[in-house]
Amino acid sequence: MISKEAYERIDTLIERGRNFAIWRVPGEGRLHFRMQSAGSPCLLYDIKDLNERSGFVIAPFQVTAERPIVLIQPDVFEPPSARDEELIMKRERAQDDPSPFPAISPSLGEASESEEKERYARYFSLFTHPLLKGSQDKLVLSRSKTIRRDPAFSPGKAFFAAVERYTRSYVYLCHTPETGTWMGGTPEILLSGGKGDWQTVALAGTQTLRDGKLPRSWDPKNWREQQLVAAYIRRQLSALGITPEEKGPYSARAGEVSHLRSDFFFSLPDPEKLGDVLHLLHPTPAVCGLPKEEAYRFIIGHEGYDRSYYSGFIGWLDPEGKTDLYVNLRCMNIHPQALTLYAGGGLLAASRLEDEWQETEAKLDTMRRLLREIQTRKLSPDEDTI
Repeated sequence: MISKEAYERIDTLIERGRNFAIWRVPGEGRLHFRMQSAGSPCLLYDIKDLNERSGFVIAPFQVTAERPIVLIQPDVFEPPSARDEELIMKRERAQDDPSPFPAISPSLGEASESEEKERYARYFSLFTHPLLKGSQDKLVLSRSKTIRRDPAFSPGKAFFAAVERYTRSYVYLCHTPETGTWMGGTPEILLSGGKGDWQTVALAGTQTLRDGKLPRSWDPKNWREQQLVAAYIRRQLSALGITPEEKGPYSARAGEVSHLRSDFFFSLPDPEKLGDVLHLLHPTPAVCGLPKEEAYRFIIGHEGYDRSYYSGFIGWLDPEGKTDLYVNLRCMNIHPQALTLYAGGGLLAASRLEDEWQETEAKLDTMRRLLREIQTRKLSPDEDTI
């Protein structure tokens, strides 16, 4: 049982604009905490600039001047006590450090579910046009939903609740003044490993759970989507002279839905050049599409909103030790008066509007269900195995 003090310590760090992250890697029983107590995090504008660097990374879907890659370079490795926090504040006053960025919430729309679905249908039609023409093999259409934040909502409490519930996901809470506050429980490894052993995954195709169980069969559309992602990863790794070992595809649970997953295991010729590997892998076809560059440009030009750090990547980067970087899925951006949730799905020529809408609804439920259960205080662990 996590104490109220633990929630409040995390919430206080957010309120005071600290640069920090706390996370739990799937299969591990312990939490990791990192905070940069002095100065600003490093801002980068090219993924390759992550070469030879270490720290906690939060990278956007599209890197821009307004949405940089943010690298927290920590000097604190445990949540600070009240006394430690007072010492940090005293040092800031002595150094005349700038105050935190102003916290701004998005405006809360009054759109009904039918209006949201109508808007999604318009973009679905726009996105399926190049798929039916054959100029794109896959495009990922996403959406966001902003809801009012309950005055009693605690980001710290939500994080610890997610750790308890989503045992098979990478669960994190991260705050910097540049990015704001983000929390999620994501299933998709972008790059994980250390020394000579590395891993990435192809995660595509989606079904809702059946009575809480993994599905026994998958339709051709979902198999095709997964095969496209797996083929892309093979091509990208081959550009580095890598022939990976593969496991899968197999059904894997992720929050309130299931996916087809393949694991790729390999060695890297130069672990110091992780930025080069990340440049080849991001954005994955699971969040973008194929052909990659054309899909990326189409999404930026036609999706109708800024994904921000949703569908970017997040996690600990350490070429000398252990790296755990995940695609930022099943997440929410926490604002002072609102919460913005995100979800998307891969479209093929065979995609059907109602199926894709329901897929985004099921993915939004990963965070919505957590929020409901925090309010009712009925938390139970995710007991299904991958």
